[in-house]
This record gives sequence, structure tokens and C-alpha cells, in this order.
Amino acid sequence: MPPPLLGLPPTIAWRGDEQGHLEVLDQTRLPHERSVLRIDTVDETIEAIVRLRVRGAPAIGVAAGYGLLLGVRAAAPLPAAFVDRTREVAARLRAARPTAVNLQCALDRCLRAVLAEPKLQRLFREARAIHAEDADSCQRIGQIGQVLVKPGAVVLTHCNTGRLATAGEGTALAVLFAAWRAGVRFRVLACETRPLLQGMRLTALELCAEGIPVEVIVDGAAAGLIARGQVQLVLVGADRIAQNGDFANKVGTYGIALACAAHDVPFYVAAPTSTFDLQAASGDAIPLEQRDATEVLTLAGQALALRGLSARNPAFDITPGRLVRGFITDVGVLEPPFAPTIKTMLAPGR
Repeated sequence: MPPPLLGLPPTIAWRGDEQGHLEVLDQTRLPHERSVLRIDTVDETIEAIVRLRVRGAPAIGVAAGYGLLLGVRAAAPLPAAFVDRTREVAARLRAARPTAVNLQCALDRCLRAVLAEPKLQRLFREARAIHAEDADSCQRIGQIGQVLVKPGAVVLTHCNTGRLATAGEGTALAVLFAAWRAGVRFRVLACETRPLLQGMRLTALELCAEGIPVEVIVDGAAAGLIARGQVQLVLVGADRIAQNGDFANKVGTYGIALACAAHDVPFYVAAPTSTFDLQAASGDAIPLEQRDATEVLTLAGQALALRGLSARNPAFDITPGRLVRGFITDVGVLEPPFAPTIKTMLAPGR
């Protein structure tokens, strides 16, 4: 498990046996307020996911597994009724956030487990396994990717991809943590990540906790800094990766990738194998979440715009695989051409 983060409780934790409860660190209150939510129902789980109290594709997947458990444990003990209830609750959880494929992957795993053995204990074991496997995947991603971080480099990252987004060390930030502990010294530029400022509120918090020098920049500054040679490496995460290497990540990622391609700056994506979706042939098949306009028009509850003004608020964009130098995964670094390498990586029995 990851080390404590500035005295913060775990991002996500299960307390007790299958009759226990879920706890999540409320990320909407960070960095200034530490608040742990106790979650006892599937409705509370869905609310926490939708409101971004728990966020990050891997962490959402872990939460969904436990949320499924919370939603079905009062079901009738008859196997058929238990399976039907599990399907019903899974469908509700699946709709909470459409882009992050880890949520779907976790629910599919849990459903398969219940079909094989329609018992609450079996579902609990599967949810726990998903939790533990994500922590292990994060550690491997960090170990595999750390060689890409060179001494003296300035590394740019967008959104939050660390302990607050996963059950372990993170994805892109796990690479930075591993490199720093190995003695490599570098600096980080963290995009603020409008409209909810995950980079400023969360990524900067995590990097400061590790002692890694970090400066926050407004999202619009990234391309210019890349053009002027002030960035040597870009590391981002992903919420869903198609079989051709196109991927969805926090809105603003595509523009950064274009700038990297124009100025020959290495652009890498860090993600576990559970974030790859072979059902999506390309980025065109990835659903993109549209969030409420108030997130753009307000800040910390204060109105920023004229009353009645409208806004668009796409949570993600699609970056073409042709702009990606490589995918840092828990089984190795994937290099182009991505379609065959992704297919080989995800082949059954590999």
C-alpha cells in the first residue's frame, strides 16, 4: 500500500467483512479539508462517483466493486434472485460515469464471479481482489516507467493521476514517485486542470508530499512552454484506451499532445491493462461525459459569469494514438504500432 499522504487517510478503504462499509476520502474538499465519507449503500456510492468525491478511473473501478456489494447484500438468498439483483445494481453503477472503462471492467468481473458462484462472499472476494490488484498494478507502472524520467528534466502532467486517483501509487504520478525515490532529480509542471482544478488541488498536493518540486501553470500555458523547449517529457493518465491507441483523458490533453508532436517532445500515457477497451476500435467509440455547466461558470460556489450565460463542459477529450510515444502499463511499455501490441497484451492467457 502507498505511504501516507500528508497525514491523509486512504483514498478508498473497506472496513470489516462483507457486512462492513466503504470509506472514501472526499476529494471535493481537498487540499484544505480532510473529510472521510462513510458509505453504506449503493445510492451513496453512486453519489460519491458522480460528484467526484471519489475520482480517477482506477479508484472508480474499485469503488464500483464495493458499491455493488453494498447494493446486493440484502437480496434474497435464492441464487436466481441474487444474480438478478446483481445485474440490476450493476446497471445503475455503470451509468454513474460513462467514460472511465475501469468502472465497467470491475462490474463485469464482479458479475462473472456472481454467475459462477451466486454468493455474497464470492462477490466480496472479487471486490477485494480488484482493490488489491490495482495497488499492485500501480507499483509495476511506476517501476517500469521510471527509466523515462531523466535527471534535470522538466516533466509536465495534466489532471491528477496519483494516489488520490487509484488504490495505490497512481499511474503517471507513480512513474514520478519511483524515479524520485531512485535518486533522479527533476521538476514538474502541473496544469491547473480547469474547471475543477484537480492539478492544482490534488496533483500539487501529492508531489509536495513526496518532496518533488512542482509549479502549477494555467492549462493554456502548456503549449507555449512546450514550444519554447521548457518541457522535456509529458506524462498523463487515461480513462479509456481504444484498441488502436486512441484514448480519452481529462479535457485539454489533446492540445498538449498536439504541441508535443509539433515540437518533438515525448508524450507518454500511463495506465493499467484494465483501462484498455478492445470493444472500442477507435476513439470514435469512446463515450465522452458532459458535465454540468455550473462547474465552468462558478468557482468554490461563487458565480464567475453573468447570470443566464451558458457553457459547455466536456469532461474528457480524445487524443489520437498517432500522437502517443508509448503506453506505460503494468506489463511493459507499449510502442507503435499500437493495434497489434495492444491486442497481444490483452490476449487471453497471456
